[in-house]
Amino acid sequence: MDLKDFFLKQKQATHQGTLAVLAKIPPDQLGWRPADGMLSLGQIVRHLWMSEEGVRRAALEGNWGYYEKRVPQGLFAILVEVEALEAERQELERVHEETLRAVSDFPLERWQEERFNDRFNIRRKVVVMLFGISEHQIHHRAQVGAYLRILTGQRASPYAL
Repeated sequence: MDLKDFFLKQKQATHQGTLAVLAKIPPDQLGWRPADGMLSLGQIVRHLWMSEEGVRRAALEGNWGYYEKRVPQGLFAILVEVEALEAERQELERVHEETLRAVSDFPLERWQEERFNDRFNIRRKVVVMLFGISEHQIHHRAQVGAYLRILTGQRASPYAL
């Protein structure tokens, strides 16, 4: 198994775990947040797919469009409030499938290339950006799990503890 195969396998497993946690969000609680100034449950779901798409495009295409909007406007401005969980799950699935296809087609010998953007002070290797997608998703999956524990008193995590 090479690094690309490992990434694709990990990406799929991470995605399935995230979907399992997101399925526990009560649809009528999309706007819930534990405190003012924090992302709502719905905004976290939207942020997951928007960020993945943006990072993938920066890593594989050198397209910094996501950052060009997100950095000057701020996260809340680009996320707005979410109305329908199912629509966000569909977007998450679409972006996930696009990431799998794009990474599969991207030559492994290019994974060590650096992507840089002086405006945003970013300099990262493609491989680091790609694995960062999964790390970011796991971080926000845990955030949703913590929110759901506060909101419902139930565990969202599939892990037995």
